[in-house]
Amino acid sequence: MTDEERFEALARQLVDPLRRFLARRTDPETADDVLSDTLLVCWRRLDDVPEDPLPWAYGVARNCLANALRSGRRQERVAAKVASIDPPSEVAPAPDDDGDADLAAALAALPETDAELLRLWAWEQLTPAEIAEALEITANAASVRLHRAKEKLREQLGKSSAGAGHEESREGRQP
Repeated sequence: MTDEERFEALARQLVDPLRRFLARRTDPETADDVLSDTLLVCWRRLDDVPEDPLPWAYGVARNCLANALRSGRRQERVAAKVASIDPPSEVAPAPDDDGDADLAAALAALPETDAELLRLWAWEQLTPAEIAEALEITANAASVRLHRAKEKLREQLGKSSAGAGHEESREGRQP
């Protein structure tokens, strides 16, 4: 039996009990992260896994959870220290936060990739070159996609701001 086959059999045996174990001790996102860390340790120490692996895996999961919780506390302390030394400037609200329902609806109607480009440009105030770096695309592609996304947003905003009801027709003959 190869190492991969041994690990797959071990993982099938451990995943559900470990998931329940972790779910009783932390939030779902942390539980998922710790479960994957635990399985990684099991893979790396496959030769050390005892005949009855579950109690050993519980110990590994407890240690991984303790590491994750310590790391979270460290991150909170660093964030608090940074905030006290260099408080964040006022954050511009997102369109749906400041009551601009038309803009929020127009953004929601766009493909997610276009909406994200526009958010990076408008809310995060990134240049096309910086957007390119964030999205791992070329600067030229970022510029072209940003231009197209702005056009799509303009179209969506035009649709939402069109007058309701009947509009006077400008077609045909005028008296």
